[in-house]
Amino acid sequence: MQDFNHFIRQLQVRFEKPLPGRPAHEKMISSNRLLVKAIPNAKTRRSAVLILFYPYEGEIYLPLILRPAYDGVHGGQMAFPGGRMEKEDENLIRTAMREAQEEIGIRLTDVRIIGELTELFIPPSNFFVQPVIGYLTSRPEFYPDAREVEDVIEVNLKELRNIDIIGREVMNVRGVDVDAPFYNIQNRKIWGATAMMIAELLELLQSEQF
Repeated sequence: MQDFNHFIRQLQVRFEKPLPGRPAHEKMISSNRLLVKAIPNAKTRRSAVLILFYPYEGEIYLPLILRPAYDGVHGGQMAFPGGRMEKEDENLIRTAMREAQEEIGIRLTDVRIIGELTELFIPPSNFFVQPVIGYLTSRPEFYPDAREVEDVIEVNLKELRNIDIIGREVMNVRGVDVDAPFYNIQNRKIWGATAMMIAELLELLQSEQF
């Protein structure tokens, strides 16, 4: 637990400095984002995801979810738990926590918030997404909502920081070939906006203090 507590303290200190931002995002940017010059507009909606650290067997973990396959922009993709902002949400931190509770069943009273990464615009769905970072002091029980989550994947932070998991390939996405970098986590490819968020997170953690 001491190592995890040290990690959290250093992460809190790191958030007192500027975020890596767009330069970190660009390390995992796909060709379709470069080609499509979409910009936010009056119909752009706000959303948030929760990046949740917790200790387990002396290691640091965070959960990702696999979306069920459906005929939509993000069907069948790996992601952080999260979703759109609702009228009752006082802010995007509340959105991230509420959506995480609904999707993977965590107890909100146990979550402590550390900070927020750089907000990211997602052209295909016309969303601004706010990554929120929090932590739990112990491994949670997951109760995924089968309508929104096909599987919860627990990822060891060491695994995520291994450069050997980075790859690149041309993917056919809804009939369009996309040249995309990805992270290969437990034989699942993480690309697009989620990969861009991970890139900023890892850039944030590139310090001897961690």
